[in-house]
Amino acid sequence: MSFAQVLPDETTDSCVQFLRQAVAYYASLGVRIERVMTDNGTGYKNTFKAACDELGIRHIKTRPYTPKTNGKAERFVQTSLREWAYAQPYVSSAQREAALQPFLHRYNWHRPHSALNRQPPMTRIPAVSNLLELNI
Repeated sequence: MSFAQVLPDETTDSCVQFLRQAVAYYASLGVRIERVMTDNGTGYKNTFKAACDELGIRHIKTRPYTPKTNGKAERFVQTSLREWAYAQPYVSSAQREAALQPFLHRYNWHRPHSALNRQPPMTRIPAVSNLLELNI
């Protein structure tokens, strides 16, 4: 299951905003976030850690220069670049941004994933998997 947003920058405030919105999104699906893994960027320092603590989430950091540590996220980045960001020429950044949520809907609800026996990720979410028949 993927959640993504386009935010104006990579400041701590944006990172915390993203964290809170991601937690709310997953909570709406009945998923509780226990841990979050980030790199060691400046947006993930004290204020971000405090937000994690407030939300009851353990903050884990990747080892520097070790992208394989976060392999699932790296794979999602590759897929989103290929199937959304560079899938077609966009007239503007706003047009590309507008295409993000439809891409995520397709990715989560309809796109078969080889790691999930050719099923979409939403089938792994018990609280909503019965909705797939209605949504497909």
